[in-house]
Amino acid sequence: MTEMYQILADTVLMIHVLVVVFVVLGLVLVLAGNRLGWRWVNNPWFRFAHLGAIAVVVAEAWLGVVCPLTTLEMWLRSKAGTDAYGGSFIEYWLQQILYYEAPAWVFVTAYTLFGLLVAAAWWRFPPRSGKRR
Repeated sequence: MTEMYQILADTVLMIHVLVVVFVVLGLVLVLAGNRLGWRWVNNPWFRFAHLGAIAVVVAEAWLGVVCPLTTLEMWLRSKAGTDAYGGSFIEYWLQQILYYEAPAWVFVTAYTLFGLLVAAAWWRFPPRSGKRR
């Protein structure tokens, strides 16, 4: 059973990394895609999902809430009987990418500034449906 918890913890970690990649790469795609004329980057579903994701991150930072994915992953690791930051090769490197130490204000500031960039991109390049007007 401990192996199952370890696999689930690694899966949650991978999902967490993918969410981070979506948030960061999403902004890059919106900015570059609008410059390159890619209409799909203004799809309302994509843009609302992207805005919602960064809004959650910013709200968690301002409220001092630990990300539920982090909480779930650490709980699964404790059930597996492993340290929160030890384990498999994949786990080690994904955690090196995702988790780093700094004072809380650094994260609040960084997430807020990134959220403001997303909002500016929303204003500058508003979402549009694929239908021509």
